[in-house]
Amino acid sequence: MESTVLNSNWLVASEIELIYKSRVKASERPKVVSSQSAFEIASKAWDENKIELLEQFKVLMLSNSNRVLGVLEISSGGITGTVVDLRLIFAALLKAKATACILVHNHPSGKLDPSEADKQITAKIKQASQVLDIALLDHLIITSESYYSFADEGVL
Repeated sequence: MESTVLNSNWLVASEIELIYKSRVKASERPKVVSSQSAFEIASKAWDENKIELLEQFKVLMLSNSNRVLGVLEISSGGITGTVVDLRLIFAALLKAKATACILVHNHPSGKLDPSEADKQITAKIKQASQVLDIALLDHLIITSESYYSFADEGVL
């Protein structure tokens, strides 16, 4: 019978090293203090040529002090809808070490009322965010002129 000499490297647990390098000072990041300020920040991150053309879904990734760590575009869809993949949202939130987020999507029609699909995806994301201890602060539906806030309306 053949004797196998085991390499002892398997005895040491593998290690993952996480590092974080921010390109912008915390004091220079916009701070979300209300649904209105979130709308203003989101509007600046939106392509004004697309807001009335097609539906897009974005996420404001926030620090513990509600400073914007980044704006992530999750999807661009058609005239009446877009696909939202929770795994993409939470992969980015975790990588950015966000402690909170605000969902934002536009309605090209200009109608601000949330659809049943809007309510369902919000509930699904809220449930996942609770498991990961990332606060879902709001979900805004925006147009070029105004917005609807799930939080302000008490539906979050």
